[in-house]
Amino acid sequence: MKEKDKLIIETAIKLFAHKGFTNTSIQEIAHESGISKGAFYLHFKSKDSLLLSILEYYYEKLQANIFAHHDQDFQPRELFSTQLITLLDTLLEHKEFIIMQSREQAIPINDSVKAFIFKMQEDTHKFYQQGMRSIYGERIDDHLWDLSMILDGLLQSYIKLLLINPSQLETTKMVPFILRRLDHIVDGISNEEPLLTGKIVENFVQKTKSVFLSEGPKIQSVLKLLRQNIEEIDKHEDLLVSLDVLEAEINKESPRLPVLQGMLSNFKEYPQLEKFRKEISSIYQFKI
Repeated sequence: MKEKDKLIIETAIKLFAHKGFTNTSIQEIAHESGISKGAFYLHFKSKDSLLLSILEYYYEKLQANIFAHHDQDFQPRELFSTQLITLLDTLLEHKEFIIMQSREQAIPINDSVKAFIFKMQEDTHKFYQQGMRSIYGERIDDHLWDLSMILDGLLQSYIKLLLINPSQLETTKMVPFILRRLDHIVDGISNEEPLLTGKIVENFVQKTKSVFLSEGPKIQSVLKLLRQNIEEIDKHEDLLVSLDVLEAEINKESPRLPVLQGMLSNFKEYPQLEKFRKEISSIYQFKI
């Protein structure tokens, strides 16, 4: 990564964590980075593409920290425990940015960002499975996906608490505690049929991707039906103006969620349009 790109990314991270994604302008990022607004566009074509680069930057840093321990002389359990502690500690280092992401609905989630999030999730489960198999051996092969999901659920629940109040929880105690619970689960699951298999998970993944990475045809169909319903309403001219603005925004490469929310709010007085409001908000993952 070029040094100037890295400088812009690290500057943006600080600004996003402090002010939020929506309230931080490209002009501010450029100014704090010591460059002009025009020069910013030589490095990133938009704020959305900068967000994707930030996620990639974080992920590469996280991966480097986690796998740096491979060269050390650890037993499998000690290695996996150390890697999980490193994972949690790295998340804590950037907790302000992570909290901002989780609470700010206006962050654009375009197909590029979604695809990268899917990749991170897939890589994370591979990491969990490799770590568990190194500890428990081939006896857990049939239950790898079940155990991976269970471990992910345990970690995610504790991560939420850790990010909110890190002083109350120590990662060096949390991870061994979770791994001891995993020992009990492994012992108890061995005589049961697995709920999840590689084939079942692959089907889930493909269906999820088909929904979240192929919104174009679906959203166009919803907009067409919405227009038909609006045209059946008396004095619908203002509603059609809102729909035109909504449609124009949706057809952009990265629709702005506040604009979508604002236009959909203009339809809330009409019960016959409610299902379309809900469907569009569901596609773009925001509340109405």
